[in-house]
Amino acid sequence: MQVIYIACAYATVYLIYVKFKATYDGNHDTFRAEFLVVPVGGLAFLVNHDFSPLEIMWTFSIYLESVSILPQLFMISKTGEAETITTHYLFFLGLYRALYLINWIWRFYFEGFFDMIAIVAGIVQTILYCDFFYLYVTKVLKGKKLSLPA
Repeated sequence: MQVIYIACAYATVYLIYVKFKATYDGNHDTFRAEFLVVPVGGLAFLVNHDFSPLEIMWTFSIYLESVSILPQLFMISKTGEAETITTHYLFFLGLYRALYLINWIWRFYFEGFFDMIAIVAGIVQTILYCDFFYLYVTKVLKGKKLSLPA
């Protein structure tokens, strides 16, 4: 499964930077990624399970994943609307993360496993999606194009 996951990740990067490069809108993509990466990196050094390089990198990836949707949401908010396929993708990506909450409850109840870093990061990510979920349910599912107030 790991090989398939890595192959899919490389295929996605190829599609973004080669095949669909012309669809990139640099005029609206003004989100400064360093405003996410630097604080997340600092937090990974400060709050982790074990101060080792692999643990810090894992913690960094968990924290970064929880806020990685912000550039996309920022761009949608800036342009005021999004393509239907993009809204479906974002909804199901958020739903996937929200379902992790059920997984953590299940694992705690049946296995006694509790990882505070992953749970807090997942809750933060789900909260970031809440406004988008509301707009998706009230507009896209009723056949309207998603438009956000600027």
